[in-house]
Amino acid sequence: MSVSSNFKTLKWFWLLALLLIIGIKLWAQNNYHVEKFYTKGFYYFFSNALRFLFGWIPISFGDILYFIAGCWMLWKLIKNSRLFFKKKFTRELFIRKLWKLILIFVSIYIVFNIFWGLNYNRKGIAWQLNLPKTDYDTVNLKLMQELLLQKVNETKRLLVDKNISYPDKKDLFKRAKVCYEDAAIVYPFMKYKRTSVKSSLYGLMGNYLGFTGYYNPFTGEAQVNTTVPKFLLPYITLHEMGHQLGYAKEDEANFSGYLAAVNSHDTLFQYSAYLDLFVYANREVYYFDSTASRLAAIQLIPEVKADLLEWRRFNRKYTSVFEPALNWLYGKYLQANLQPKGLGSYNEVIATLMAYYKKYGRI
Repeated sequence: MSVSSNFKTLKWFWLLALLLIIGIKLWAQNNYHVEKFYTKGFYYFFSNALRFLFGWIPISFGDILYFIAGCWMLWKLIKNSRLFFKKKFTRELFIRKLWKLILIFVSIYIVFNIFWGLNYNRKGIAWQLNLPKTDYDTVNLKLMQELLLQKVNETKRLLVDKNISYPDKKDLFKRAKVCYEDAAIVYPFMKYKRTSVKSSLYGLMGNYLGFTGYYNPFTGEAQVNTTVPKFLLPYITLHEMGHQLGYAKEDEANFSGYLAAVNSHDTLFQYSAYLDLFVYANREVYYFDSTASRLAAIQLIPEVKADLLEWRRFNRKYTSVFEPALNWLYGKYLQANLQPKGLGSYNEVIATLMAYYKKYGRI
């Protein structure tokens, strides 16, 4: 291909890319249109197709793609570093490579938003449930903490009394789908079809980097870090499946997982959800009233305290120097996607829970 034809091709590509980016930005301004035509329209069918294509593969195809991409990036870095040290990295070469890099990022941005990212701009689960606006104050926070304290102790006692053991990951993922099937009877918008939940290939690395699960928007797979304490896995699995349903924001994926857990008949999933939510609420109360937070923690039954101790030991064991930097980067990513509190967005599920309790009188 001649230089002239290559330039024309690039020009048309950039024009198309610019039009797509403008279209994405304009479309994202109307969250009702995103909800109706993208989330419940295009994304619903497209995400099901992705799960159909990759769900049957026993290992995470997306993780393999990430590995290949990582190897390619490392190879490019080494190659360009050699050129730099050999003083062959000219200004013209730098500009050309910079444009290629921008081209890659622009392409990823477009594909990411078409495949999944526009879900950040949807109306969301609180709108679907028509939840009332509720004050996020100390009184309501303490109420949530008290209610969750009761639920945590209650579900843990059932697990202990019935001597219920934790399933292997294959059975866990099957049972998670059943939770969503049960929830869909009450909330049809939570209907989940074609399971595509996998154990992450980077579980050990994830422990040091601080992630327990993630959704791959390019393959539609939900990855779960199955090396974390077993009592966390049910809720983590439901959270990632919530992302698959189009709940992109972390608090909404959390609430989707909560609804799936509490509307099921599976005590393991209920306990896992209530425990995580209690920790969120207890942490939030601590900022307003540290004494009330400590008093609530004291009232946990010994078996729950043992789980929390195991959780703390796990986190201490895998502390790394990279985690704070990665948390900062991920926090910035969340802020760029309409979650101004960054990592604190996970805790915002408590605000939705307050509104849910105000409407339904239960949690």
